[in-house]
Amino acid sequence: MIGPHNSGDDIAGEVYKVGKNVSEFKPGDRVAAFHVMMDPNGSFAEYAIAPQHTTFHIPPQMSFEQASTYPLAAMTAALGLFVHLGLPTPLRPAEKEVPLVIYGGSSSVGAFAIKLAKLANIHPIIAVAGSSSDFARSIGADIVVDYRKGNVVEDLKAALDGKTLDGAYDAISEGDSIKHLNEIVKSGGKIVTVLPTDEKDATNVTVHRMTVGDSHTGSQNQQDFASAYFRLFTHWAKSGRFDPHPHEVVPGGLEGIEQGLQRLQQGKVNAKKLVFRISDTPGLNA
Repeated sequence: MIGPHNSGDDIAGEVYKVGKNVSEFKPGDRVAAFHVMMDPNGSFAEYAIAPQHTTFHIPPQMSFEQASTYPLAAMTAALGLFVHLGLPTPLRPAEKEVPLVIYGGSSSVGAFAIKLAKLANIHPIIAVAGSSSDFARSIGADIVVDYRKGNVVEDLKAALDGKTLDGAYDAISEGDSIKHLNEIVKSGGKIVTVLPTDEKDATNVTVHRMTVGDSHTGSQNQQDFASAYFRLFTHWAKSGRFDPHPHEVVPGGLEGIEQGLQRLQQGKVNAKKLVFRISDTPGLNA
């Protein structure tokens, strides 16, 4: 028998209570947090629980809805770029040209990857996107390849203009993304994916599937990385250098989740994150 389970890994709200060893937060603090995936008391619960090291303060000018777009997506982007691809970081920016291809540049993960790469002075940033190509450009992509034109490999090669591509970030990891990236990443290079993929399409490169759950269950270095970068997110957001992802509040609170999932499955959500306010759930306070 499966016990009680509350999903939802992106949390934003006020601290109600802290554990005895927590020194960084106090009741009433405005925070966002990344919940331990598959554990009880996620963000769909009345009271959500998250570890101290994956919880971070949010700036006074930022809404809870905006803050909720960060935790999972931004950390997925940061781990993929700086831990798994080993790219220059915002703390030690690139001093020479470092080409980077981000497949799915308008997705929440891809968009945060573009923003973080820009902070790290990585250029040229080449994004693969579709109907939201203008959005990818607006947040820092130097070149956008529109996959709808059907010439992804040729267009990526033209965008690289002879430059060597050591690795790529696949924020979609579906369809032909691996097949396309395999054709442009140098022999022996790396593609980081966010979902399991069919590695038979990767004849030229190493495919490394990362998981943002490493923030909680990975090596101590990965957990330390997550803790440090969540605090950097606060600092960068406060100074206006790291904006939240666009969002849409789905009406009905928890009752709107099924509709939201259906829209995602049907591909009807572009360049924005769906947000649910638990307090909007009908009858919750009855």
